[in-house]
Amino acid sequence: MSEFILELKGITKVFPGVKALDNVDFQLKAGEIHALMGENGAGKSTLIKTITGVHQPTGGDIFVDGKKVLFKSPRDAAQLGIAAIYQHVTAYPHLTVTENIFMGRHKVSKGFIRWKSMHHEAQSLIDILDADFNATDLMGSLSVAQQQMVEIAKALSANARIIIMDEPTAALTRAESERLYEITEKLQKDGAAVIFISHRFEDMYRLASRVTVYRDSKYIWTKNVNEVTEAELIQGMVGRELTELFPKPDIEIGSEVLRVDNLSRTGVFKDVSFTVSRGEIVGFTGLVGAGRTEVMETLFGVACPASGDIYLKGQKLPVRSPQDAMAKGIGLLTEDRQHQGLILDWGIGRNITLAELPKFAKFGVLNEKEERSTAKDLAERVATKATSLFDKASSLSGGNQQKVVVARTLTSQLDVLIMDEPTKGVDVGAKAAIYEIMGELAASGMGIIMVSSEMPEILGMCDRIYIMCEGRITGELPRSEANGEKILALAMKKTDEAKVGVAV
Repeated sequence: MSEFILELKGITKVFPGVKALDNVDFQLKAGEIHALMGENGAGKSTLIKTITGVHQPTGGDIFVDGKKVLFKSPRDAAQLGIAAIYQHVTAYPHLTVTENIFMGRHKVSKGFIRWKSMHHEAQSLIDILDADFNATDLMGSLSVAQQQMVEIAKALSANARIIIMDEPTAALTRAESERLYEITEKLQKDGAAVIFISHRFEDMYRLASRVTVYRDSKYIWTKNVNEVTEAELIQGMVGRELTELFPKPDIEIGSEVLRVDNLSRTGVFKDVSFTVSRGEIVGFTGLVGAGRTEVMETLFGVACPASGDIYLKGQKLPVRSPQDAMAKGIGLLTEDRQHQGLILDWGIGRNITLAELPKFAKFGVLNEKEERSTAKDLAERVATKATSLFDKASSLSGGNQQKVVVARTLTSQLDVLIMDEPTKGVDVGAKAAIYEIMGELAASGMGIIMVSSEMPEILGMCDRIYIMCEGRITGELPRSEANGEKILALAMKKTDEAKVGVAV
């Protein structure tokens, strides 16, 4: 028997004009959790599709249990016990959990579908995972975390021995991620081998015994997780040192551009006060449900405050809608770029110019040449990787989608830009690019508010940090005095008054 349940040797995959995999190796031991890490564009997605039979390699060999195999279709890979669970679950929301688990594999007897047997088996699989839903529930009624559990149940129903998890924690809360960790470890104990793909270092350290790094479609190295530092990971993934990850320039802080006095929304947050100056990056952090996003949405006119005042450049500012906020000089880069930040079926160029289309029109006629020229300049300014402005936004990686949203904000003359979780779900290289853009915007005189749950970027990028807990600001720290321990203590600090009831 081979030491490896799955082994790839010298795998190359060439698409027209693109070498997506360049002579890469990968080895998976039976019963191990193996992390696979790399930037977007490193070749991870192509590798998954090669392992699962979606793509056939241009060169190289695949071995399962030491035997050379050739997957001509996903069915071939599935028959050998290989299954993949993707970040964005492909589900049928109007069908039941049972129907989703057995899609394409219905149990049939004498021409009739054996629904009772399928429901029983589906419920048994769900019970194994200790899920809090039933096999007869509609898929569309489940949360993202629950839908991922259905995908795991589907893999178990197909007797999968090799399970690939592609960014499974990207859209999960910390509690949901911990539950997924427990399920993954249970799969391992039951004999499955897991390839866990993630941008989050905590996922790797929490689960994996070994980690393989790809960069620029090439294999870089494989190491034991307990012997790898974050600095070594970053060096391997992006080819530069950890100290270069936060390229924050030294900027002279200018005059106050935004002041918020005692802003409140009933049942959400209370008496929130803070300031932002030109050239300053101000951080907002706290635990999930602290009310950070709700404060920013109120500043941007998504919701109306119950009380309090907003001042922009010294003038009291009534913000009645997002259009009103943009017109007055406040922009928001939303946390949920896919549902609130982009029109995924539209091209990159039109997504960039969308907020300011009237600028490119005269007497009701759109000057498309000028619009495309502006979109091209802005896309290049933020280093968006795409073949054409007409590429759909849905075709881009998470980091490049975020860059398109940033580029859109640059079409407007803003004094303040709110960036809510600007690097959520993007790789280390894309994070560094977004940080660099933030620094450039601050250097141009814009005031930046960065809402983030990631401690390193809050400490690395912000001049001042406001910490929230249960709808209130519980502390303010200058960059020189901030550290993880102080921030966490303030993030868990209870106020003397009762909770304001922030929704998670």
